[in-house]
Amino acid sequence: MTAGPAPIAARRLFRLSVGVFAIGGFVTSLVSLLVPRLTALYGSSYSHALLVQMAFYLSYLLFAVPIGRIITRHGYMRSAMIGLAIMSAATVLLLIANAMRLFPLLLLALLLLSCGITFLQIASNTVVAVVGQADGAAFRLNLLQGCNSAGTIAAPLFGAAFLTEGIGAEGGPPFLFALLILVLLTVSYARNRRLLDTAPAAEVAIGRFDLLSAFRDRKLVWGMAAIFAYVGAEVSIGALLTNYLMQPGTLHARAAVAARMVSLYWAGAMVGRFAGSIVMRRVAPSTPLLIAALFAAGLTAIAAGGGGLPGSVALIAVGLCNSIMYPTVYVLALPAQAERATSAATLLCMAVVGGAVIPMLCGEIADRAGLGPSLFVPVVCYLVVAAFAVYCSGWNSERA
Repeated sequence: MTAGPAPIAARRLFRLSVGVFAIGGFVTSLVSLLVPRLTALYGSSYSHALLVQMAFYLSYLLFAVPIGRIITRHGYMRSAMIGLAIMSAATVLLLIANAMRLFPLLLLALLLLSCGITFLQIASNTVVAVVGQADGAAFRLNLLQGCNSAGTIAAPLFGAAFLTEGIGAEGGPPFLFALLILVLLTVSYARNRRLLDTAPAAEVAIGRFDLLSAFRDRKLVWGMAAIFAYVGAEVSIGALLTNYLMQPGTLHARAAVAARMVSLYWAGAMVGRFAGSIVMRRVAPSTPLLIAALFAAGLTAIAAGGGGLPGSVALIAVGLCNSIMYPTVYVLALPAQAERATSAATLLCMAVVGGAVIPMLCGEIADRAGLGPSLFVPVVCYLVVAAFAVYCSGWNSERA
């Protein structure tokens, strides 16, 4: 990894990245609100409602490889522009699906929306990691992931009424706001599409696209397993938390109140990411990752095995533990050679399909045994992340 582009271009890239990470969090959190909307307003089963998460995250598996090739050919800035344009079109389709109450069209819109986010996941995460000093990559990515968390906090606060309102205009404002921001960002990236064209770091980072070679990296494969498990756990908890807080055995909160309380879950992630960006400058990333994963497993186990206020507080507190996991796993798994970054990032992005698989498993268990027992699945997922942290610690020791 190299020193990166000129300071003016680097600052502009960071400002643009703030917008991308924030809107990505906002949209992803809004999608999670569709699950309690379907269960509370329309009486859907958990397994049926969680199809929205499956549609949303399945894109990472289906489209990551062709998107990786597009990024290799067109570069990071143009690829991010394409992704934002696709997200804008998908949001329009989602608004139509909501207004017409067409569930298949809703799933198609979510798949398309996720396709656009896949562009951003590979392009934006990777350019932030590889442009600049290697030892600051975890710091930069955790800082921007904090902006992502700000978006996830705003979504349940802004969209809580979306849970209790019926079909019609009241369902639209959160997604209309997202559409406006997406269009503005698309225009901004179009105007700055040549920003990194003359930066040596950008040319080196794109490199060649070789998935078979990337698969030979054992640390990357471990990282894929950790990303799969982490995203599956985070998405499952984020999607089911509103319903968990509404249960008579927990807080018995009203739907809109429970949805607003979910913002505390995402607020913990934001605080942790900003704090983590500071810690990463002083401590090897694998250490805080291991601690966070073990605490997340313990807190989720408390929520799964009990209820009431302790279980609710424990499940909300998992957000703080989640905070550093994705960016830290991503940076630890990414190869040190910048020319291999795009291929590796594509595989890591494909692993995000855990957000489609794990929630469906949780939904099946929730329908049969209840929400509490279904949370033991995320417990196992967090232990997988802890295992990756231990592996990276040993790997670093061998390289020292």
